[in-house]
Amino acid sequence: MTGAAAEARAAVERIFREEYGRIIASLVRRFGDIDIAEEAAGEALVAALEKWPEGGVPPNPGGWLTTTAGNRAIDKLRREKLRESKHEAAVVIQDDTPHEPVGAVVDDRLRLIFTCCHPALAPEARIALTLRLLGGLTVAEVAAAFLVQETTMAQRITRAKAKIKGANIPYRVPEAEDLPGRVGTVLAVLLLIFNEGYLSSGDGDPVRAELTGEAIRLARILHQLLPDDPEVTGLLALLLLTEARRAARVRGGELVTLEEQDRGGWDRELIAEGHALVRQCLARNQPGRYQLLAAINAVHTDAPTAAATDWSQVAALYDQLAHLDPSPIVALNRAVAIAELDGPEVALAIVDRLPLESYHAWHATRAELLRRLGRSAESRAAYDAALAVCDNTAERAYLTRKRGELVGG
Repeated sequence: MTGAAAEARAAVERIFREEYGRIIASLVRRFGDIDIAEEAAGEALVAALEKWPEGGVPPNPGGWLTTTAGNRAIDKLRREKLRESKHEAAVVIQDDTPHEPVGAVVDDRLRLIFTCCHPALAPEARIALTLRLLGGLTVAEVAAAFLVQETTMAQRITRAKAKIKGANIPYRVPEAEDLPGRVGTVLAVLLLIFNEGYLSSGDGDPVRAELTGEAIRLARILHQLLPDDPEVTGLLALLLLTEARRAARVRGGELVTLEEQDRGGWDRELIAEGHALVRQCLARNQPGRYQLLAAINAVHTDAPTAAATDWSQVAALYDQLAHLDPSPIVALNRAVAIAELDGPEVALAIVDRLPLESYHAWHATRAELLRRLGRSAESRAAYDAALAVCDNTAERAYLTRKRGELVGG
């Protein structure tokens, strides 16, 4: 493959990845079948790989892919001679004609998220399937988000799709009264999609702005639907305050940690909007996981310099969060704050008790604490362990540099 051909192929795959969630959601609305949607989308990608490198990228690549996928789906239904009613519907339905009344949720992608979050599916299956379909994440990336093996995640997604088909779960717009019961899983999905964009688990672009932007767009719609749900407000605030720092997060292909970021490059409009939402949450006084995470980010973005960060307030917020969500990852993040208040030795004792050996951030945190304690050989080994399980290119560059700065590195 020539350099130009490889570059064209990479461009096609990037566009397809960016458009994947919209294409799948549109196809599921039209045809009511996840398998048909995925197969047709895959065939559209193949067609693009064949045509675009020679003929050039069309003016509206997303529309081209959606139209091509729709045509391939119709061809499939004709070939396989499925139910006459479905066949006829596939022939006559146009992209701008809803498959059914839109109900309370007016966005294809958000409707599909709620569909994947049907109560008949196990919570983890709901999240995994939605990340695969809406986030456009590969099975490997979804597995990384759950800290499980790729084969385990592939089986989980396959079972979820089989459950939808076997139980005849319809592609149905949830009624307004159904929304609160499903919103918890939807919030988890949006955060995972955002996190994958903010620091990608793959070996491609370290930051994927199309995913962070899509998560925020959907969170805004959800907030419009449920303006009085404090956790929905909290999630939107969290995403905005985190997104505000995105431009300063990577420099020269290397991750820039929070304390080293140029705060002049932070988006002050997003920060102001996020802080206003956090104040709304505080006024309700109904603390929840996403509200507390947003409040922690509000403390960080309120500090003019890293040295001015109110670590006692951060630690107190993590204490509240640990009460609601006593997970080892929350404990790991709390330990970072404890290191600033009580020193690295106290924090290391906390970190060493956490069962997170497969999580790269656990090794990276240990490496930093050991470095601060002057235990270079142990720190070096921890950096090596972090690099062994870290795929993000920018984070790997950062960890490699930090390892090299150790005495005797």
